[in-house]
Amino acid sequence: MAVPVSQAWTVATYVLKQKLMGRKKYPLVLMLEPLFRCNLACAGCGKIQYPAHILKAELSPEDCFKAVEECGTPMVSIPGGEPLLHPQMPEIVAGLVARKKYVYMCTNALLLKEKLHLFKPSKYLSFSVHVDGQREHHDFSVCREGGYDIAMEGVRAAVAAGFRVTTNTTLFDGADPNSVRAHFDEMMTAGVESMMVSPGYTYDKAPDQNHFLGKAKSRRMFRAILSNRKKEWQFNTHPLFSEFLMGKQNFECTPWGMPTFSIFGWQKPCYLLQDGYADTFQELLDSTKWENYGAKSGNPQCANCMVHSGHEASAVDYNFGSLKGFLTTAKRYMFASLYPDEGAQKLLNEWRPEHTSPLIQIQAPVGTTKTELQSISGD
Repeated sequence: MAVPVSQAWTVATYVLKQKLMGRKKYPLVLMLEPLFRCNLACAGCGKIQYPAHILKAELSPEDCFKAVEECGTPMVSIPGGEPLLHPQMPEIVAGLVARKKYVYMCTNALLLKEKLHLFKPSKYLSFSVHVDGQREHHDFSVCREGGYDIAMEGVRAAVAAGFRVTTNTTLFDGADPNSVRAHFDEMMTAGVESMMVSPGYTYDKAPDQNHFLGKAKSRRMFRAILSNRKKEWQFNTHPLFSEFLMGKQNFECTPWGMPTFSIFGWQKPCYLLQDGYADTFQELLDSTKWENYGAKSGNPQCANCMVHSGHEASAVDYNFGSLKGFLTTAKRYMFASLYPDEGAQKLLNEWRPEHTSPLIQIQAPVGTTKTELQSISGD
């Protein structure tokens, strides 16, 4: 199984409790962003476009614990920025583990090997390492030559030290499905527990707006990638979310399923859009006009979105929302399909890498000095 039985049981009982309580809007995973600064400048990211004084700001451990208690979710994802740049990250993680929250600490792993000794292996802690494909594609995506090799050193060190390690792969237009499948082989060989793969997210603030995938291209690509699987591949996403990416399921977004808390507060409606902030989680639920979001709403910002934070939550809700959903999901877990598909194999055989323009390198915020840049990145 891609996750420990205890984690699957915790999540299942939590969701069932929400259903029995009649809660229609409940969070599944808290996206906790303790800081925005990073030691990479990826062209598809909109986080580090903030001015220097914002990039230097960070949440305290107490702020993080309060948000977790407000939200009440069994799982916490810690993205950024780069969380390992936060000087109190070991304290934050230890506090969440003590609260028996399942923590996925997202990291580009540039600092993982040297900071590994600050953390303790636990079934509650996973390092979720961003590895965006094989070496050439990853370095292209993160706009840093040699980034893949450093990240994989961190992955191997964490696995050897007994930590749970997963990977998170984001695909942009021009990705080669054959290369992605070879990447899966490499990650399994490296000893990672499981993998997540999803299409690039359309950040309005990202400087490169030309490489995000639309829905039609996404479904074609993921059909080629995720059909005809190898038995050894392990994924840590809901099986019906994978089917959604492949065009086999149709889910609407559940924007409240994975709420985001950052230095600005609770973000409306999700971490991709910036339509204001709430001071408390309950205020987020009560004051956000949820009907204005998701593909069905007609909001052009949501038209091509297939982001996991909105649609995997929908898959989980469908799982527990009806007998049909429960039986469908149980079948996928008990009799895991490798999704044989001759058409998908033909796509792979005939796929030719597209010639695309280079990803745009993110520039420093206007007025940022060299000294400030070094301070922001931790160099």
